[in-house]
Amino acid sequence: MIAEKTRCYHCGDPTAHTPYELDDHAFCCLGCQTVYQVLHSNNMQQYYRYNTHPGKKRQARSERYDYLDEATIADKLIDFRNEELTIITCYIPAIHCSSCIWLLEHLYKLHPAIMTSHSDFMKKQVTITFKQHELSLRGLVELLADVGYEPKITLQDVVQENRKFSQKGLIAKIAVAGFCFGNSMMLSFPEYFGMAAFEASYSAFFGWMNLAFTLPILLYSGRDYFGSAWHSLRQRQLNLDVPLALGILVLFLRTAWEIIGGGGAGFADTLCGLVFFLLVGRWVQQRTYHHISFERDYRSYFPVAVTRITEDGNKPVPIAAIQVGDRLVIRNNEIIPADAILLKGNAAIDFSFVTGESQPVRKVLGEIIYAGGRQLGAAIELEVTRAVSQSYLTQLWNNEAFKQYERKFRTFSNVVSRYFTIALLTVAIIAMTYWFFQDNPAKAWGAFTAVLIIGCPCALALSSPFTLSAALSVFDRNRFYVKNTAAIEQLAAIDCLVFDKTGTISSPDASRIHFEGDLSANELAMVVAVCRNSSHPVSRELVNWAGAVAPLVAADFRELPGEGIEAIVGTYRIRVGNGAFIGVVDGSPGASGGSRTYIAIDERIRGCFHAEQPWRPNLRTLMGRLADDYKLNLISGDNDRDKDRLRGVFPSDADLLFDRLPAEKLEYIRSLQTAGSAVCMFGDGLNDAGALKQADLGIAVSDDINNFSPGCDAVLDGKSFAQLPRFFAFAKDVRKVIHASFGISLMYNTVGLSFAVMGTMSPLFAAVLMPLSTVTIIGFTTVATHLYAIKNHLNKDLS
Repeated sequence: MIAEKTRCYHCGDPTAHTPYELDDHAFCCLGCQTVYQVLHSNNMQQYYRYNTHPGKKRQARSERYDYLDEATIADKLIDFRNEELTIITCYIPAIHCSSCIWLLEHLYKLHPAIMTSHSDFMKKQVTITFKQHELSLRGLVELLADVGYEPKITLQDVVQENRKFSQKGLIAKIAVAGFCFGNSMMLSFPEYFGMAAFEASYSAFFGWMNLAFTLPILLYSGRDYFGSAWHSLRQRQLNLDVPLALGILVLFLRTAWEIIGGGGAGFADTLCGLVFFLLVGRWVQQRTYHHISFERDYRSYFPVAVTRITEDGNKPVPIAAIQVGDRLVIRNNEIIPADAILLKGNAAIDFSFVTGESQPVRKVLGEIIYAGGRQLGAAIELEVTRAVSQSYLTQLWNNEAFKQYERKFRTFSNVVSRYFTIALLTVAIIAMTYWFFQDNPAKAWGAFTAVLIIGCPCALALSSPFTLSAALSVFDRNRFYVKNTAAIEQLAAIDCLVFDKTGTISSPDASRIHFEGDLSANELAMVVAVCRNSSHPVSRELVNWAGAVAPLVAADFRELPGEGIEAIVGTYRIRVGNGAFIGVVDGSPGASGGSRTYIAIDERIRGCFHAEQPWRPNLRTLMGRLADDYKLNLISGDNDRDKDRLRGVFPSDADLLFDRLPAEKLEYIRSLQTAGSAVCMFGDGLNDAGALKQADLGIAVSDDINNFSPGCDAVLDGKSFAQLPRFFAFAKDVRKVIHASFGISLMYNTVGLSFAVMGTMSPLFAAVLMPLSTVTIIGFTTVATHLYAIKNHLNKDLS
């Protein structure tokens, strides 16, 4: 057992050779010491009186951070800055346990200028928001160094640099466990081959050698399992490491009892082999998780384009193609994809995705605008100053502002694993009790340890994540960008589909539009000047239809979602929108059929644009395939002049609702859910944000413009719209793989436990079978998922 003085008083982890001590207690790190102190004194400021690092002087540290006072250097390190707040992400190698996370996420108690701090344990990063007028960047870094968490600061992209995944600590533990395992196996050969009597003179010596090999296994290689189990028990929970830690401890105690008492050779080789195989499995798991985590970067979530100004005119380009020096056009409601300088226009930026503050921030010409803001108002022109990969946009998907939209999906693995540990411990205890009552303590201990080992939850824990992660990569290749793995299971549970019309089932790439009314060339130029500022599909169609016109400037631009847009061009007020927005009544001039967009100049109606809706290719066939398995409905903010045409596309029992405001769309989704439907909403991400958020699954359909909405759970490239039946079928197949992998795991556990509870299975044999079952599950889920991808014709890379 670990001596009390060599174990952290707060978290229970083994301490270093020179542990931190306070109140006659030892701590493994400054985080644990500080948390202990806070919990007892309830005054975070008292921490400074006790926090002293031997050999570290504050003056020396201050000289090291002089360069942070240089504005040109500091600007390269920060993620975001406005008049009051600065956001920075620091890489902190010292993060190693839950106490570190607790302290780093309570930095606001150490200094009032710190607003929030959020840690990422796997990446060893902390994102801090602080008031720059009350605390400088240098002061923040010095504060982190004072509490023992000095950031690693480079002038490179820290996030990208530290994706070089390091497993040195785990590899060292595997090396120690492998060394002990090999030697204990060699010393146990006489026992294996029945030569114990022949080597009787050496058996006692070999036993003590084997016991010595179990100590590094218990105190070093296997300590993480004890730490995890201890934390779980302290929180009155049972995680999957509890049975593992219990099995390791029981094997060690049994071995020590037999060797010290001279009653047998013990299970030293079994213990060493078990930990060795567990660590190898963890190494494979971490390597796989790291690959999964970083193969899908921000470009997977922002697949659509932004408009770049070129010599040949404005062209949409993928965000990944944006380079420093490019000039971009950012329209109303579009997200700024990279840090840039404002060159033209009136910028009113909504940084609510970054800071949580929705009040628009005005920017002047020549001022830097950070990525992640959304332009509110007329179109602006920017020049990119920092690569997209180094801007704050790369972190937006996991930003706190986005977490308010996250859903608590009920996943299959969460339901099953909740009861697994309790069931496993129950079986192990029953088997041990039975053999004790049969006066066979040897079989009792053997059955108990074999049950805990053969019932290892690794296979159960890995089947769902590996299956869903493989599915994510398949969706990515087909331009369907799902936010997280849990959303895939929700996709398989959907039974009702609701579609928006404009920009969703209609394609903005093939407009057939004409004007009925009276517009001069100058008036048309004024209308185009207003429409250029809007990212709505109809506005883009009007600009494309007009072609080359005289460039005019629009001021006081305003867009009302679901209604229309207006602005001042010269001395004229131009309004473009639906009949209710313009103030027309039924029977006003306009064409019959199709969708009408009215034009008013100085409150005088000048006519309307009539758009023959260009439906997406093979829409009727697509809806027919979906109607076999789902209830289909349509809800649109446009008028009902396309109702007859759409009635032939949608099933006869489908709801076709028109002239609905964004709030009414949300209420309709809610009514379907109240009736018991699991609803998936498809919208263009502009007027449908509320409905996307309310639906059980929200999918934003996007073609060639960066109108990303954080309220969605996935982004579907318009080019892959025809793949929807395949996506839904594949999601259901993925769910079958998860169920099958759980079935395989349960079959393996049932067979293995039947031998284990009878005391006829060697613990070493069980320790070998456990990692083999894990490899089997991983292989099955990976192969089966990709076979289902081939079955659904989703195996090709369309990106």
